[in-house]
Amino acid sequence: MRQYFFLFLPLLLPMNSEAHESQTCATTISELRVMLADQAFPLIWEETSMNDGKPLVVSIRENKGNILLEFIKTREGLWAESAGVICKTGAGIETRFAGKDIRLGPAANWVLRYALSNGGKFTLTRVGSEQLNISTSGWSGIFSPGAK
Repeated sequence: MRQYFFLFLPLLLPMNSEAHESQTCATTISELRVMLADQAFPLIWEETSMNDGKPLVVSIRENKGNILLEFIKTREGLWAESAGVICKTGAGIETRFAGKDIRLGPAANWVLRYALSNGGKFTLTRVGSEQLNISTSGWSGIFSPGAK
């Protein structure tokens, strides 16, 4: 009986272990659009929730085998730029980056610099059909598709 138990033990272990879905990730714009099942997914988004009259404009581009998120603060310049892959999560998509993979520009305040200097993630979640919530440690904003 004991020998049969050891034969079936490997079959029982996966049932008791936490299930892990394989994560779907994209490194190109075409892969991103396939992952989202949206061939018209906008690549430029403009912040609508700012309170200073200077919206962030987010561009999603490809660069050297990675997806690049570029945040430009209107009339101030580069806020942040991060390179990586974009992966599907439960409610949306996210890109994680190490400290070496993010460049903070002159428009980034000290709170953002402190929060992201060692790495982090940007989470992008659809809000209805025409808006996107983009968030990171200590910051979030609502964005609408921008001009191309």
